[in-house]
Amino acid sequence: MPEDLDLRPARGGVRVTVQKLGTALSTMVLPNIGAFIAWGLITALFIETGWVTLVGDALGYDGGYGLVEHIGGWGAGAEGTGIVGPMISYLLPILIGYAGGRMVYDDTVRGGVVGAIATIGAVTGADVPMFLGAMVMGPLGGWTMKRLDLLWQDKIRPGFEMLVNNFAAGIWGMVLAIVGYVVAGPFVEAFSTAAEKVVDFLVENSLLPLTSVFVEPAKVLFLNNAINHGVFTPLGTAEATRDGESILFLIEANPGPGLGLLLAFAVFGSGVARASAPGAAIISFVGGIHEIYFPYVLMKPRLILAVVAGGMAGVATNLVFGSGLRAPAAPGSIIAVLIQSPVGSLVGVIASVVAATGVTFAVAAVLLKLDRSGSDDLAAATADMESRKGRSSVASAVLGRSAAAPTGTGEIRSIVFACDAGMGSSAMGASVLRKKVREAGFDSVTVVNKAISSLTDTVDLVVTHQDLTERAMQRTPSAIHVSVDSFMASPRYDDVVEMLRQGAAGAGSPAPSTGTTDEAGPSAGRDGSRQADDTSRVSAPAVLALDSIVLEGRATTRDAAIEEAGQLLVAEGAVPDAYVLAMHDRERSVSTYMGNGLAIPHGTDEAKRLVLRTAISYVRYPATVTWDGERHAEFVVAVAGTGDDHLRVLSRLAKIFVDPEQVEQLRLAQTPEQVHALLDGVRPG
Repeated sequence: MPEDLDLRPARGGVRVTVQKLGTALSTMVLPNIGAFIAWGLITALFIETGWVTLVGDALGYDGGYGLVEHIGGWGAGAEGTGIVGPMISYLLPILIGYAGGRMVYDDTVRGGVVGAIATIGAVTGADVPMFLGAMVMGPLGGWTMKRLDLLWQDKIRPGFEMLVNNFAAGIWGMVLAIVGYVVAGPFVEAFSTAAEKVVDFLVENSLLPLTSVFVEPAKVLFLNNAINHGVFTPLGTAEATRDGESILFLIEANPGPGLGLLLAFAVFGSGVARASAPGAAIISFVGGIHEIYFPYVLMKPRLILAVVAGGMAGVATNLVFGSGLRAPAAPGSIIAVLIQSPVGSLVGVIASVVAATGVTFAVAAVLLKLDRSGSDDLAAATADMESRKGRSSVASAVLGRSAAAPTGTGEIRSIVFACDAGMGSSAMGASVLRKKVREAGFDSVTVVNKAISSLTDTVDLVVTHQDLTERAMQRTPSAIHVSVDSFMASPRYDDVVEMLRQGAAGAGSPAPSTGTTDEAGPSAGRDGSRQADDTSRVSAPAVLALDSIVLEGRATTRDAAIEEAGQLLVAEGAVPDAYVLAMHDRERSVSTYMGNGLAIPHGTDEAKRLVLRTAISYVRYPATVTWDGERHAEFVVAVAGTGDDHLRVLSRLAKIFVDPEQVEQLRLAQTPEQVHALLDGVRPG
């Protein structure tokens, strides 16, 4: 086979669609792997052929196993009891349905709850574990609830929001539960039965090893999540419920092929590939991160033959020994594989890993020794892998590339501005960046703010203060990370816009419109919808009282300035003294200096409950106050907001203070009335 022959599908099309499906499926399954492990351990310990009875019999114990029988649901009088059955029949599908509903409804609990209600209908409408049904009904529940909520958004009379929202979720959840019971449950049960017959046919005719011909290339092309979580996990779980174990859990998760390939590179490879292979082998085999070996295959595509052969050897070995796992091994670490192995399958499982490793090593060694291409550009292969995946990966960090370096090679569709609490600084930064993104014509790119603790590894680009970037990278290792030192006027915002242009050009997307967003016209909200411009005057009450405006601040230090601005809020009856203490706590955690001479001290997330009403105070320091070393604050605006009011207030403040002309007017204002007129657009509504 010629070395330059590329057997991989072209970018886009079906491959990208399947990748997205795989991402969605893994987003539903992976957060619940802990529950799968718990079920697997309970099953391994307490079923009739589990570890407890095995050890007891081996030690000559001839007494009863009362509690063990009841937990495992076996023995005289224990049928229908226990934990094993209810966990697999109810808990796990409902958790998947909840995760699916929450995923499609913008990561909200409301979507998860409706998804769980819809799932229980499918669960009770069938006699098989309803994982496939949960993967359908959960997202369907969240998506339809989101669409329904949009119908009456902003149309509910004040005071009736909770009533309408709760009854809407309850009524629609009831409808979906009935649909799941009548339609989804029986349909998925029929599909599962048909799929099981196909698997049984492959097993009975010793054809199951042929699945590796599809699975191993799919792993390298990042289609494995769709296959593993969409097919093998549901079918394997049903088989394990019936037989106590399933070979399907080991078709994709066997760590042997990756280990064998990397060992071959360590012995017969050259250059960077050979030097990095031993460390990568440990990460793949023990850590279970299989994607670490994908660049080695992409570097020399003919090596796909080695991992296919190894995968087939592993499956064939499990067929010979009749071995399998009780539950999914995720990640695909040898530790997880051994933990999920039943007692009677340990020898077969270990043999399958050894066989897969040995065969892959042997085939890869021959191919490497015969190779004369001299192509060992591992960095280029890693970059190619990430471009095909559509985002950066752990492989780049391990193999020497900086995960924090923005590459801009993929199309960016979602940006999150993250801070410690997801309140003040991130809201203002997101507002400024959103304005730049809209002016550049990228109306479809979402720019939202979140707390770092709420980040999930599904976003394309994350912007944080330079002191918080490392924490954000731990939460979102696959995202592009951009660090800023000023929230109001950072030059990195222009870099982000340039990355958007490069990504759109690389993906072949239509060029953005060249016109800028009309400040008097609509602008994008946090969810990407169009809404009235933030600086326009609306009917919401003003939050800045004349008595809360000070043109000649007395403070000479940062802490004194926070105290001065905070006490103005106390005097207005907006917050108690305890909130001012929380403002100091927030400042000690992360600076609230925004840039352009503006600081916005505000309380911690926990202190929001202390806020009596939404309000701001304004203190100007003509001589400035040293805020963080070399930074100097001229304007200190203390913020207290109920609910999400602080987000809207900060968004409006950001649009004012990013405008040099308005900042100069505030600097020259001679009376509180002039300041009030300039900040009159700062309202929560």
